[in-house]
Amino acid sequence: MTTELVTNIGELTTQNDDRNRLHNAALVIGDGRVLWIGLAAEAPAADTKTDAGGRAALPGWVDTHSHVVFAGDRSAEFEARMAGQAYAAGGINVTVEATRAATEEQLAATAQGLRDEAEAQGTTFLETKTGYGLDLASEVRSARAAASVADVVTYLGAHIVPAGVDRRDYLDLVTGPMLEAVRPYVHFIDAFCEAGAFDVEETREVLLAGRAAGLGLRVHGNQLGFSGGVRLATELGCLSVDHCNHLEPADVDALAGCGTVATLLPACDLSTRQPFPPARRLLDAGASIALASNCNPGSSYTTSMPFCVATAVLQMGLTLDEAVWAATRGAAKAVGREHGADAVGSLHVGGLADLQLLNAP
Repeated sequence: MTTELVTNIGELTTQNDDRNRLHNAALVIGDGRVLWIGLAAEAPAADTKTDAGGRAALPGWVDTHSHVVFAGDRSAEFEARMAGQAYAAGGINVTVEATRAATEEQLAATAQGLRDEAEAQGTTFLETKTGYGLDLASEVRSARAAASVADVVTYLGAHIVPAGVDRRDYLDLVTGPMLEAVRPYVHFIDAFCEAGAFDVEETREVLLAGRAAGLGLRVHGNQLGFSGGVRLATELGCLSVDHCNHLEPADVDALAGCGTVATLLPACDLSTRQPFPPARRLLDAGASIALASNCNPGSSYTTSMPFCVATAVLQMGLTLDEAVWAATRGAAKAVGREHGADAVGSLHVGGLADLQLLNAP
């Protein structure tokens, strides 16, 4: 095993349970894992040495909500929103048509390009979803493409009911043959619980079918209104409920009283001109939050987690420490990777050496 000493780190943020921060620090890595952490003056010898030049180091960003498997373009939709048209779930059909016409190789190439862009900005763990195929063959193609690019894949056959398809027939497909076909490639199941997509009972049906198939549960909820998705997610013990723009006091209380993470998507909220989620209220109540990019062709045109962190601080009332935690260790909880040998979002001896250096002290 070849070891590497990364030294002369101005400030090292580990995001361990005590949110530990070291100055004038160093770490030794080997075989992709952290072997030692401490003060630079006390660092052991290693086979190679990297001088961080006084820069800051912290865990790589953990982006737990993206839609990078798609084809086509929806810039006209963005232009219409900026001219005053309201965002609605149905615009997804434009991407569905283009995605169905694309080859698996084209889908994987687009997704890989976005992954590369994200990594250049410090993202070391990426979740992505299906959900722009919405027929059996296209969803399987999307799931395989996603699995070739992302660290974990979420099955989102229940994104919307595609145009021209009977609603009951489509739910039977999503919870039956389509679920069975994508199962080898995915880790989670999700549903868009929202007006124009699926109601609470339809979402429940989808999630329970996924649970029976051994998948973890996630929900798109309360983005466009009080959809009931948040309450359902907490009831079923979902790992996360994502968006959370519109929350009643009872929703906040439910999130504070369970392990479901509220994953907030600030870049999407800017693009769709939705009200920002009440992040400050959630944290003050004791809820767990994560930040993610929601990179997609219709409502969030960015892979940049630094942009999302900055927006959460500037627009959502988070401190810098809270926002960075939500984009690293807090996000790890949203995909069940907060603890254990393959934990992400933190740096500790024996753990993954997923770190980034910032060109800042």
